[in-house]
Amino acid sequence: MDLKPLSVSALLQTHSAILEELRERRILRSANNPTGDYAEWLFCRAFGWEQAANSVKGYDATDADGIRYQIKGRRLHQYNTSRQLSAIRDLDGFDVLAGVLFDASFSVARAALIPSEVVRDRSTFTQHTNSYRFLLRDNIWDAAGVRDATVKLQVVVSDRTE
Repeated sequence: MDLKPLSVSALLQTHSAILEELRERRILRSANNPTGDYAEWLFCRAFGWEQAANSVKGYDATDADGIRYQIKGRRLHQYNTSRQLSAIRDLDGFDVLAGVLFDASFSVARAALIPSEVVRDRSTFTQHTNSYRFLLRDNIWDAAGVRDATVKLQVVVSDRTE
Protein backbone atom coordinates (compact mmCIF):
# COMPACT_ATOMS: atom_id res chain seq x y z
CA MET A 1 0.00 0.00 0.00
CA ASP A 2 1.52 3.27 -1.10
CA LEU A 3 0.78 5.88 1.55
CA LYS A 4 2.97 8.65 0.13
CA PRO A 5 0.22 10.41 -1.87
CA LEU A 6 -2.09 10.62 1.16
CA SER A 7 -2.44 13.85 3.12
CA VAL A 8 -1.78 13.95 6.86
CA SER A 9 -5.52 14.07 7.44
CA ALA A 10 -6.11 11.04 5.20
CA LEU A 11 -3.33 9.10 6.95
CA LEU A 12 -4.84 9.79 10.37
CA GLN A 13 -8.31 8.86 9.12
CA THR A 14 -6.91 5.60 7.76
CA HIS A 15 -5.20 4.94 11.08
CA SER A 16 -8.47 5.56 12.91
CA ALA A 17 -10.41 3.29 10.53
CA ILE A 18 -7.87 0.48 11.01
CA LEU A 19 -8.11 0.72 14.80
CA GLU A 20 -11.91 0.70 14.61
CA GLU A 21 -11.86 -2.39 12.40
CA LEU A 22 -9.55 -4.15 14.88
CA ARG A 23 -12.00 -3.27 17.68
CA GLU A 24 -14.92 -4.65 15.65
CA ARG A 25 -12.96 -7.89 15.18
CA ARG A 26 -12.53 -7.96 18.99
CA ILE A 27 -8.74 -7.87 18.75
CA LEU A 28 -8.56 -4.47 20.43
CA ARG A 29 -10.66 -3.57 23.48
CA SER A 30 -9.74 0.06 24.02
CA ALA A 31 -8.90 3.23 22.13
CA ASN A 32 -5.34 3.20 23.49
CA ASN A 33 -2.13 2.24 21.73
CA PRO A 34 -2.97 -1.16 20.20
CA THR A 35 0.19 -2.95 21.42
CA GLY A 36 -1.19 -3.99 24.81
CA ASP A 37 -4.62 -5.04 23.55
CA TYR A 38 -3.03 -7.02 20.71
CA ALA A 39 -0.66 -8.77 23.14
CA GLU A 40 -3.62 -9.76 25.34
CA TRP A 41 -5.59 -11.05 22.37
CA LEU A 42 -2.62 -13.08 21.06
CA PHE A 43 -1.82 -14.77 24.37
CA CYS A 44 -5.47 -15.57 25.11
CA ARG A 45 -5.94 -16.97 21.62
CA ALA A 46 -2.70 -18.99 21.73
CA PHE A 47 -3.27 -20.53 25.16
CA GLY A 48 -7.06 -20.55 25.49
CA TRP A 49 -7.06 -18.17 28.45
CA GLU A 50 -10.14 -16.27 29.59
CA GLN A 51 -9.58 -12.54 29.21
CA ALA A 52 -10.47 -10.57 32.34
CA ALA A 53 -12.70 -7.52 32.20
CA ASN A 54 -10.88 -4.22 31.62
CA SER A 55 -11.69 -3.15 35.18
CA VAL A 56 -9.92 -6.11 36.86
CA LYS A 57 -6.84 -4.99 38.77
CA GLY A 58 -3.56 -6.90 38.75
CA TYR A 59 -4.06 -9.40 35.93
CA ASP A 60 -5.41 -9.63 32.40
CA ALA A 61 -6.39 -13.28 31.96
CA THR A 62 -6.79 -16.63 33.71
CA ASP A 63 -6.39 -20.20 32.55
CA ALA A 64 -8.55 -23.24 33.34
CA ASP A 65 -6.52 -23.85 36.53
CA GLY A 66 -7.10 -20.32 37.82
CA ILE A 67 -3.55 -19.10 37.14
CA ARG A 68 -3.57 -15.31 36.73
CA TYR A 69 -1.62 -13.77 33.86
CA GLN A 70 -0.44 -10.18 33.55
CA ILE A 71 0.07 -9.59 29.82
CA LYS A 72 2.48 -6.99 28.46
CA GLY A 73 3.71 -6.17 24.98
CA ARG A 74 6.37 -3.90 23.55
CA ARG A 75 6.83 -2.83 19.95
CA LEU A 76 10.46 -2.33 19.01
CA HIS A 77 11.46 -0.11 16.12
CA GLN A 78 14.41 1.90 14.89
CA TYR A 79 13.39 4.98 16.87
CA ASN A 80 12.93 3.18 20.17
CA THR A 81 14.52 -0.16 21.01
CA SER A 82 13.72 -0.03 24.72
CA ARG A 83 12.53 -3.32 26.16
CA GLN A 84 10.75 -1.66 29.10
CA LEU A 85 7.23 -2.98 29.43
CA SER A 86 4.37 -0.76 30.52
CA ALA A 87 4.02 -0.03 34.23
CA ILE A 88 3.28 -2.92 36.56
CA ARG A 89 1.15 -1.58 39.39
CA ASP A 90 0.77 -4.73 41.50
CA LEU A 91 3.50 -7.38 41.66
CA ASP A 92 1.25 -9.62 43.78
CA GLY A 93 -1.78 -9.50 41.48
CA PHE A 94 -0.59 -12.14 39.03
CA ASP A 95 1.12 -15.53 38.96
CA VAL A 96 2.80 -15.28 35.56
CA LEU A 97 3.80 -12.37 33.35
CA ALA A 98 3.18 -13.08 29.68
CA GLY A 99 5.46 -10.77 27.72
CA VAL A 100 5.89 -10.31 24.00
CA LEU A 101 8.27 -8.22 21.93
CA PHE A 102 6.95 -7.17 18.54
CA ASP A 103 9.07 -5.91 15.69
CA ALA A 104 8.20 -2.65 13.94
CA SER A 105 5.51 -4.33 11.80
CA PHE A 106 3.86 -6.09 14.80
CA SER A 107 5.34 -9.51 14.01
CA VAL A 108 6.17 -11.53 17.12
CA ALA A 109 9.92 -11.34 17.69
CA ARG A 110 10.01 -13.12 21.08
CA ALA A 111 7.52 -14.07 23.77
CA ALA A 112 7.82 -15.62 27.21
CA LEU A 113 5.83 -16.80 30.21
CA ILE A 114 7.68 -15.51 33.27
CA PRO A 115 6.95 -16.61 36.85
CA SER A 116 6.03 -13.71 39.13
CA GLU A 117 9.06 -14.44 41.35
CA VAL A 118 11.38 -13.71 38.41
CA VAL A 119 9.48 -10.49 37.68
CA ARG A 120 9.72 -9.42 41.35
CA ASP A 121 13.46 -10.12 41.45
CA ARG A 122 14.15 -8.16 38.28
CA SER A 123 11.78 -5.21 38.67
CA THR A 124 12.61 -1.77 39.98
CA PHE A 125 10.15 0.43 41.86
CA THR A 126 9.66 3.88 40.36
CA GLN A 127 8.37 6.43 42.86
CA HIS A 128 7.35 8.93 40.17
CA THR A 129 4.77 6.54 38.66
CA ASN A 130 4.16 4.46 41.80
CA SER A 131 4.77 1.34 39.74
CA TYR A 132 7.37 -1.28 38.91
CA ARG A 133 9.63 -1.17 35.88
CA PHE A 134 10.48 -4.43 34.12
CA LEU A 135 12.65 -4.88 31.03
CA LEU A 136 12.12 -7.89 28.79
CA ARG A 137 15.80 -8.47 28.08
CA ASP A 138 17.14 -11.54 26.25
CA ASN A 139 18.54 -13.04 29.45
CA ILE A 140 14.99 -13.43 30.85
CA TRP A 141 14.56 -16.52 28.65
CA ASP A 142 17.44 -18.14 30.60
CA ALA A 143 15.84 -17.58 34.02
CA ALA A 144 14.48 -20.51 36.01
CA GLY A 145 10.87 -21.36 35.20
CA VAL A 146 10.60 -19.11 32.14
CA ARG A 147 8.93 -20.72 29.14
CA ASP A 148 9.40 -19.53 25.59
CA ALA A 149 6.04 -18.73 24.00
CA THR A 150 7.30 -17.29 20.72
CA VAL A 151 6.18 -20.07 18.40
CA LYS A 152 2.70 -20.35 19.96
CA LEU A 153 2.07 -16.65 19.33
CA GLN A 154 3.59 -16.74 15.85
CA VAL A 155 1.16 -19.53 14.92
CA VAL A 156 -1.77 -17.31 15.91
CA VAL A 157 -0.37 -14.40 13.88
CA SER A 158 0.07 -16.61 10.82
CA ASP A 159 -3.50 -17.99 11.06
CA ARG A 160 -5.29 -16.27 8.19
CA THR A 161 -8.78 -17.28 9.31
CA GLU A 162 -9.33 -14.15 11.46
